[in-house]
Amino acid sequence: MERFKKVLVANRGEIAVRVIRTCKKLGYRTVAVFSEADRAAPHVLAADEAVPIGPSPAKESYLVIDKLLAAAKASGADAIHPGYGFLSENAEFARACRDAGLVFIGPGHEAISLMGNKRQAKLRMIAAGVPCIPGYEATDADDEALAAEGARIGFPLMVKAAAGGGGRGMRLVREPAQLRAALQSARSEAANAFGSGELILEKAVIDARHVELQVFADEHGNVVHLGERDCSVQRRHQKIVEESPSPAVSPSLRARMGEVAVAAAKAIGYRGAGTIEFLLAPGGEFYFMEMNTRLQVEHPVTEEITGLDLVEWQLRVAAGERLPLTQEQVSWKGHAIEVRLCAEDPANNYAPQAGRLLGWRLPAREGVRIDHGVREGQDIPPFYDSMQAKVIAYGPDRETARRRLVGALHDLMVFGVTTNKGLLLHVLGHPAFRSGEYDTGFIGKHAEAGAVERLYQPGAKVQALAGVVLFHGEALKLAREAGLDASLVNWNTAYSAHPVPLKLVSRGREEQVVVRPMSSERYSVEVGGETFDLAVLGMANGVLDFSVAGARERARYLRDGDSLWLDLGDGAHAVTDVTFRPPSKSDGAGSGRLIAPMDGRILRVSAQAGATVKPGDVLAVLEAMKMEFQVVADVAGTVEAVNITVGAQVSARQLLVVLTPEKKQDA
Repeated sequence: MERFKKVLVANRGEIAVRVIRTCKKLGYRTVAVFSEADRAAPHVLAADEAVPIGPSPAKESYLVIDKLLAAAKASGADAIHPGYGFLSENAEFARACRDAGLVFIGPGHEAISLMGNKRQAKLRMIAAGVPCIPGYEATDADDEALAAEGARIGFPLMVKAAAGGGGRGMRLVREPAQLRAALQSARSEAANAFGSGELILEKAVIDARHVELQVFADEHGNVVHLGERDCSVQRRHQKIVEESPSPAVSPSLRARMGEVAVAAAKAIGYRGAGTIEFLLAPGGEFYFMEMNTRLQVEHPVTEEITGLDLVEWQLRVAAGERLPLTQEQVSWKGHAIEVRLCAEDPANNYAPQAGRLLGWRLPAREGVRIDHGVREGQDIPPFYDSMQAKVIAYGPDRETARRRLVGALHDLMVFGVTTNKGLLLHVLGHPAFRSGEYDTGFIGKHAEAGAVERLYQPGAKVQALAGVVLFHGEALKLAREAGLDASLVNWNTAYSAHPVPLKLVSRGREEQVVVRPMSSERYSVEVGGETFDLAVLGMANGVLDFSVAGARERARYLRDGDSLWLDLGDGAHAVTDVTFRPPSKSDGAGSGRLIAPMDGRILRVSAQAGATVKPGDVLAVLEAMKMEFQVVADVAGTVEAVNITVGAQVSARQLLVVLTPEKKQDA
């Protein structure tokens, strides 16, 4: 007798689309759930049915167990796939599904509960003989006890939230003087993210790689591993690039790590898909970090090199079937690399970006797969994770996969919100990544803040091209309105006598661009002391064909009012024409007018009217896309007005707090 016929996917975005695709392949009916922000999202349209579950914030929709169970009952679904994130590793949810007579497509609630607590998980792994990092795992230790144990373990040291992962509640402490502050901030972040401020300590393994093993188990006692993934390129302990196989893992090391991973899964009576995460030291020693009791974001790289569908395996195991393959039958071929395309601004401390997706074009290249859950014209809401798509490239070898991935990113176009595309290309092209000799410190070593800021600041060439596109576009429009042929654009008897100065603003910086028409298609453009010989060879349907000093190139563009989005392949730049805009005093550093850097929810407010503050004082904390951001005083002075309350939803550039700067005393 079959256990289920209809699957409700308790998630959103690309993973919901991904799960629905395989469910349909196997003949299961599918049900999507959606918040108010996701009414017309691709995962809703992909499913056979869709059920609304409440307001946009996840805590009022995707994280409400009763609403998900009610949606299953209303739709007649008899199984629930949790995807990843949200409630995928919530033992209470797994138990509630079981009690409601629903098949939970994942492990049992006992395994989720055990491995969801880093302290308990580590103790169980130690008992099972799995190598673990030296540390301190006592229950309910206060800051005094943790400070004492930190001194015993020695520095550098990792402070970790016991109840969760994803980099939240985690701090690297390099010296004793930093420990107490790290404990306080990690505890606060962990309590907000996971509902528990419990912490553990571990000795920091320096220059390590983050290598994880994919495991699968069925209810008949069979357990296999499907090889490793290298997830060492991270920022804030959140993965950016993943690849398989790891450049640092030999066949013999893979076999040893695989044996340990299988033993770990057997030790807890595991069932379904899981990931055992290890730190791999430079000398080849590896240590257990945690187990993720769900499908991972980066599972496609494993699928690419094994030829397997891991969601299909999940469904078959949940249906009571045995694993499709034995360990001896599992094989690996080629190499796969995945990057996470996120709506965030790496040059602005990785601030999440919300807004309208004005342009969205995906590449069609051999060996390239793109998993996504967005569409052009859709609003990217501030309530959820910033990842919008995963771009995966496969090749017979690592370098082929890397080149294919670089080419795919060059072709991929996103307009309307800033993304990390430029950073991803920087990482993939860096010699350290190309060599395979990198570790978890890659971003700190090779993508420091200054370098990333330069990546996202448009250069003179981009500014010159933007000026030409804006000017030429207006000239074409005027020519069409006058009924003139395009060859008569810019026609006059003395082109060089009519330079046109433009004021363009990008990322808060104003640049003067002087455009001088030389013919109907050629321009001489001056920017910052440089002169460019540009020609517009074609400009239609968002594609710009142009030449610079005779060399032909191509770019994507999109006009949005006075703004122009332009991507020459290295990432989108937004340039605004302010030539005719009257001067105005804008909010900025040192103004005392503190604005929201993005859409989000107010977590904490410490500002009080009448209070005296100094530069750097934290006046409020904003949560956006599962990250916290501090709103700090930019001047010394007095709080004049506080326009926010805890829990309030705010929009980007909304005025939050007003300060009255202190008056400077005359000398």
